[in-house]
Amino acid sequence: MMALNSSLGVMKLEMFSSSPDSTSVDSITLFVLLLCACVLIGHLLEKSRWMTESVVALIIGLFTGTIILMTTRGKSSHILVFDEELFFIYLLPPIIFNAGFQVKKKQFFRNFLAIILYGVIGSLISFIIVSLGSLQLFKTLDLDLMGLADYFALGAVFSATDSVCTLQVLNQEETPLLYSLVFGEGVVNDATSVVLFNAIQKFDLSHITSVNVLQFIGNFFYLFLTSTFLGVVVGLLSAYIIKKLYFGRHSTDREIALMILMAYFSYMLAELLDLSGILTVFFCGIVMSHYTWHNVTESSRITSRHAFATFSFVSEIFIFLYVGMDALDMEKWRFASNSPWTLLGACGILLCLVLLGRAAFVFPLSFIANLFRKSKADKIAFKQQVVIWWAGLMRGAVSIALAYNKFTRKGHTQLQGNAIMITSTITVVLFTNVVGGLLTKPLIRSLLVGNSMSSDSFSSKTLPLLSSRQESESNIDTGNPIDSSQVVHHYWRRFDDRFMRPMFGGRGFVPVVPSSPTEGSSLH
Repeated sequence: MMALNSSLGVMKLEMFSSSPDSTSVDSITLFVLLLCACVLIGHLLEKSRWMTESVVALIIGLFTGTIILMTTRGKSSHILVFDEELFFIYLLPPIIFNAGFQVKKKQFFRNFLAIILYGVIGSLISFIIVSLGSLQLFKTLDLDLMGLADYFALGAVFSATDSVCTLQVLNQEETPLLYSLVFGEGVVNDATSVVLFNAIQKFDLSHITSVNVLQFIGNFFYLFLTSTFLGVVVGLLSAYIIKKLYFGRHSTDREIALMILMAYFSYMLAELLDLSGILTVFFCGIVMSHYTWHNVTESSRITSRHAFATFSFVSEIFIFLYVGMDALDMEKWRFASNSPWTLLGACGILLCLVLLGRAAFVFPLSFIANLFRKSKADKIAFKQQVVIWWAGLMRGAVSIALAYNKFTRKGHTQLQGNAIMITSTITVVLFTNVVGGLLTKPLIRSLLVGNSMSSDSFSSKTLPLLSSRQESESNIDTGNPIDSSQVVHHYWRRFDDRFMRPMFGGRGFVPVVPSSPTEGSSLH
C-alpha cells in the first residue's frame, strides 16, 4: 500500500467518468479491489501444483483488461496508466531491499562461489548471447528500427530473472540447496542486470574501440563497487544511529520508521549520485539485517520483517497485475501490428535466446562449481542443474521495469521498433511466467522429490521470516563444501566480532526495555 499511495503523484488516470475526482476514486478503488482479489485467490491456490500468485495476478490482469477493452470499444485496457519511473522509484526498491534483507547469510556464503558464478558471470554470458543474437537474427526480420544501444539494452532486460516468482514454485524444506542457489542467484542477477543497463546508457556506442570497451568494463565495476559501498555505509549508519540513540526506549514505531526511511534513503541517494540504486538498496538490506535488525526491540524485529515482506509482495503483485492489463494495450499493438509476422518472429527469437543464454551458463558454471565441492553428495547433480535452468527462465519485475524505462515515455510509445520491443517483452514475460510457473512444480516433483536432495538442509521448521535470522547467525559450518568460503567466513567472523559488532551492534546486542511504553502494545 505504501507503493500504491506514493505513486499517485505520477499516475495518469484513464477517464471512466465525467469528473476528475470521481475518476481517481473509481480507478484507484477498482485497482485496490483487484489487488485484494489477487491476494485472496493466490491464497486459495497456495497448495496448487500449478498456479503461483504471479500467474494469478497476470491472469486477473488479462481478464480485467479484456473487460475494459470491451466496455471502451477497443480504446483502452487500463484502469491506470503511469510513468515508467514509477517502477524504479516506488515498486522495485521494496522488492530488492526485501530480497537483501531476507537473505540467509550462512546459506548464501555456503554456496557463495556458485551464486556469484550464476549471478555475475552467468548474467554477463546471457547478456552477450541475447544482445549479439538479437542483433544478428533481427536482421532476418528486416527489423532495422533499433540502434546498437537498444540491442545491448535488450540483453540487459532479458538477463534479469524473476527471483520472487521463481521462489513461489520452490520449497525451502523440500529443496534447500536449490532454494539457496536460485534465490542467491536471482538477487545478484537482478543487481548485475541493472548495473549493466545503467553502464550501457553511459557508453558511447557510435565508436566502439578497445579503449571504449575497457571504459565500459571499468564503468561496470565502478558502478558495482561504489553502489555496493554506498549501501554498506548507509546500512552501517542506520545500525549505529539506532544503537546509540536507542529508539526502543521511546517507541518501536520510530525504530521501524527509521529502518524504512534509511533503506529508501540509500536508494534515492544512489540515484542522485548516478549509481545503481537497486544494488545499493540490496546491500543496504543485507547490512541492516546483519546489524540494525539486532539493535531493535523484539517486537520491532518481528514487525519489520513482515512489513518489508508485505511491501515487496504488494509491489510484485502490482507489477504483474498491471502487466496483465498492459498486454492488451491497443496503442502498442497498433504500432507493432503493421508487421505481425515481424512481431511474432521477434518474440520467438527472444524466447529462444533466453533459453539458450541460460543453458549456456548454468551447465558449464555448475561443472566449475562442482570442482570446488569435495564429496559427491555436495555436488550439484545434473537433475538439479536442469531445475535451476528451467526455474530461472522466468522474467518479471526487473525486466518489465528496464523495458519500460528504455522503450516507453510516460507509459506510451509512438515508435514501431519500441512498440515491438515492449510487446515482445510483455509476451515473453507472460509466456515464461505462465508456462514456467505451471510446469516448475511438476518438474521438481518428477525429478527431485523423494530423492536425496542435498546434504545441505535447514534445521528449523518454523516460519522462514522468523527463523532465518537465528539460522543465519549460527556458528560456521565445518562441513562447508567450499573451502575458500569457509576460510573467508572464519576470518570475517573474527573481524566482525572484534571490530564491527562493538561499534555497530548486531547479534548479542539486546535492546529490550521492559518499561518501554509501546513494548506491550506492539506485541499484539
